[in-house]
Amino acid sequence: MAEYIIETPKGKWEVICGLEIHCQIISKSKIFSGASTEFGDDVNENVSFVDAGMPGMLPTLNMECVHQAIKTGLGLNAIINKYSEFSRKNYFYADLPQGYQITQFQYPIVGEGFIDIDLEDGSSKRIRIERMHIEQDAGKSIHDLDPHKSFIDLNRAGVGLMEIVTKPDFRSPEEAGAFLRKLRSIVRYLGTCDGNMDEGAMRCDVNVSVRPYGSDELRTRCEMKNVNSVKFVMQAIEAETRRHIETYESGGEICQETRQFDPLTSSTKAMRKKEFAQDYRYFPEPDLPPLVLDDAFINKIKEEMIELPDAKKSRFINKLGLTSYDAMVICENKEVADFFEKAAEGHDAKKIANWLMGDFFAMLNRKNLTIADSPVSAENLGKLVELISKDVISGKIAKDVFEIMADTSEDPEKIVEERGLKQVTDTSAIESIIDTVLTANPDNVASYKAGKGNLIGWFVGQVMKQSQGKANPGLVNKLLKEKLDQ
Repeated sequence: MAEYIIETPKGKWEVICGLEIHCQIISKSKIFSGASTEFGDDVNENVSFVDAGMPGMLPTLNMECVHQAIKTGLGLNAIINKYSEFSRKNYFYADLPQGYQITQFQYPIVGEGFIDIDLEDGSSKRIRIERMHIEQDAGKSIHDLDPHKSFIDLNRAGVGLMEIVTKPDFRSPEEAGAFLRKLRSIVRYLGTCDGNMDEGAMRCDVNVSVRPYGSDELRTRCEMKNVNSVKFVMQAIEAETRRHIETYESGGEICQETRQFDPLTSSTKAMRKKEFAQDYRYFPEPDLPPLVLDDAFINKIKEEMIELPDAKKSRFINKLGLTSYDAMVICENKEVADFFEKAAEGHDAKKIANWLMGDFFAMLNRKNLTIADSPVSAENLGKLVELISKDVISGKIAKDVFEIMADTSEDPEKIVEERGLKQVTDTSAIESIIDTVLTANPDNVASYKAGKGNLIGWFVGQVMKQSQGKANPGLVNKLLKEKLDQ
């Protein structure tokens, strides 16, 4: 694994980074009320008296959110705590009607765990999870509708959140990006969060500090709040790293503060001095009892666990013969992995992977489709590859057939049969075409015999052209060499 070292005329530096990721829990209702969690509904449509902070309204814990949190914790290879507590985190902001957030502080539902990430150089690294707790989301402040007023949408207020806190294990933007992609893949596989960062369903707070390369010290860190894409997280780390280094090298000091990343300028700006735990005046939530789980409840959720990306990737490599890179790309998305397995059933898995990652993905991108909307079914992709493997059609003809499939959703066998696209493997028919080509080009035949062996490619092209691409290329090559070398 290549080290990420920032070198300046004054020395070498390394970045120390930890992430706090907020994942909205997939559930039909909010964590402490019965209001809907449907995204995209009209402003302030999904708001109960509890969400609005009306006096006398008591929260009721949604056990589906607990179920989803435990499932996520298991996916993070983490400890599930049988005892956890809810606390009040007190702060005052317009989109938090209660004046406090119900969260977990000292006793979270999920303890330490880890995720293994795959890096571009083929190496892997284990990122440690410190904890995961559940809490309620705040509403949304809207500042761009009026020059003098801010508006509040409380649809998001009270939606269940899982906050996943890592150890400060990241040493490069690439590692942070790989972690977020892997985490998003895991929660999507599990169905506990949809991972849509552009909709705010997954948001990341980025903590960054730097130190002289080779040092063990941990210097003052700054936190970039609510970064909403993997790309922006990586850019935020780069920008904040540069700022810290420039500050230290100019003799300045870094203050612990909350900052905001601006993707338009690739820079960060101060929002407020960083709060500490005592500033939030945490205390146990008086309206909710401790959450006590038993082994039977946890074990039932364990039985629901499905094969996750790492296990699937390992199986695709060891059982189906895929390369590490191919398996990593295919397994990142559960729908893609399921499509691949269906297409590969009974066929050459490596050839299926090549088609999937080549022509198939290109077709989806060109048509702006998801794999769920693909006009080419997994079964038909498998059939197409089988037609090539059995020499019924050539690779070139297969590309033409695939384009027809993409436009019509037809079965490739039907397309080949009805359009007369079967490959010519009749030796006598191919020899006849070869004889015609050789007779028509005596000068090139003479040049080949005089030592210009690279002309064989030109002859193959001419024969394929005469056969309208239907002649078996391997057979054409073999017969041409035999005739030219006589």
